[in-house]
Amino acid sequence: MSEPLPPPYAGLTPQAVLDAVESLGMYCDGRQLTLNSYENRVYQVGIEDSTPLIAKFYRPARWSDAQIHEEHTFLAELAQAEVPVVAPLAYNGATLHSHAGFRFALFPRRGGRAPELEDPEVLEWMGRFLARIHTVGAARPFDERPALDPVTFGFEPRDWLLGHGFIPSDLAEAWTSTAQHALDAIARCYEAAGQVPLLRLHGDCHSGNVLWTDDGPHFVDFDDARSGPAVQDLWMLLPGDPAAIPQAWKHLLAGYEQFRDFDDNELHLVEALRTLRLIHYSYWLARRWEDPAFPAAFPWFNTARYWQDRILELREQLSLMQEAPVRPAR
Repeated sequence: MSEPLPPPYAGLTPQAVLDAVESLGMYCDGRQLTLNSYENRVYQVGIEDSTPLIAKFYRPARWSDAQIHEEHTFLAELAQAEVPVVAPLAYNGATLHSHAGFRFALFPRRGGRAPELEDPEVLEWMGRFLARIHTVGAARPFDERPALDPVTFGFEPRDWLLGHGFIPSDLAEAWTSTAQHALDAIARCYEAAGQVPLLRLHGDCHSGNVLWTDDGPHFVDFDDARSGPAVQDLWMLLPGDPAAIPQAWKHLLAGYEQFRDFDDNELHLVEALRTLRLIHYSYWLARRWEDPAFPAAFPWFNTARYWQDRILELREQLSLMQEAPVRPAR
């Protein structure tokens, strides 16, 4: 039997983090704070006689160098367009660096709080902000980064989970059948939406990736940037209360359409995209299960109860995908 692979960040010790930052010509003052991130490893690092920096170490083998460069290029284009994002800093003309086998980038530290998404003015501001991001995103496509679509977030995760034995045998038939019905319903939603243009997106646009200050919002963490429909960056900002969604759409799109038209046909994709995210989330946890950080942070994953709940969740989504899309209040 082959030896198990070492954990992906086994060699990323606190000293290795400091050594990586200092390899770019800076001197660290020894302060180091681990920030919340499961996919990558992110640290606030103190710099002598200067403000701290954020060091992001990319998960090995997740993205190619070319794909990371596309993320950085997109951020640079947004910053050039005066869209408030946190772009990587360049050292010796480069934003992606390597040290001791780890690829990393440095970012300026930016503070802020979570946006108050129940406030109509905040939703309109977010809409304006996202429209500006999408205007830049639509200027040209990603060449290396994949799309967010039913194949990459639905069929491929479904097949991988079944092929690697993550579904308990007594639940495999029910989960497989329900997942197939969900994928069929997703296809019908895409048919209803018609030809929807794809553009470069933030890709993981939830409130945790938005920092709000008195000057407004700025987005962080474009690590999941992909090509996809514009509505993907909008629906995760909607409230959990179904009764409040029409008003939220009204304010979000009122801001968005000040800078960019929104095709209401994309509303047919909201529940389909939500379903794809749910399927992909299980896949993401399963693919990372050999990283010691994941069993510690998600102890409920891969239990019988977990998969039973996922079957029920997909069945609920089936019902929602059969309904007419929720539209903005008029």
